[in-house]
Amino acid sequence: MIDVNKAIGTAVKTGKVVLGVRKAVESAKVGRGRLIVVATNCPRKNMEEIIYYGKLSGVPVSIYKGTSIDLGAVCGKPYVVSALTIREPGDSDILRLRDKTRPELVNDNPKLEETNA
Repeated sequence: MIDVNKAIGTAVKTGKVVLGVRKAVESAKVGRGRLIVVATNCPRKNMEEIIYYGKLSGVPVSIYKGTSIDLGAVCGKPYVVSALTIREPGDSDILRLRDKTRPELVNDNPKLEETNA
């Protein structure tokens, strides 16, 4: 079992990680990231947009089991982080999450049960 907190912290320290929802949406649109991690309390519209573009571009999206405050702390930042994009994992094994998490499975999140189809 992978320790997600440790893997994210290692990726931030040794790899290329871009923080922020706007950058995550941008990365999902162009397929530039290798994995996008989104906090559970990320605004619904932003989360849906990241998931949608992630599906289109093939970038996996993983929902972090904590708030944006928790995700910010794991990244070693003194502010909230609602989403982050892993571009290069560095010494981290965070990309093993990618194999277990598919964008289509993210819709099991109770926040996303209602869809505007």
